[in-house]
Amino acid sequence: MKASELRSKDAGELGKELEGLLRAQFSLRMQLATQQLSNNSQLGKVRRDIARVRTVLREKAGK
Repeated sequence: MKASELRSKDAGELGKELEGLLRAQFSLRMQLATQQLSNNSQLGKVRRDIARVRTVLREKAGK
């Protein structure tokens, strides 16, 4: 997911995107804890996506 794609969305869509990413992160953390996660790099990707969404939300709130 690119920041330019996120900037084209409105705050409601970004909120839904953030909620989905947080759920995905929780699911990945549970898989890691139960040793069912095969690709550990997914955690980092989801974390960075969450940071991107929160940054764009913050930018939109400032305008």
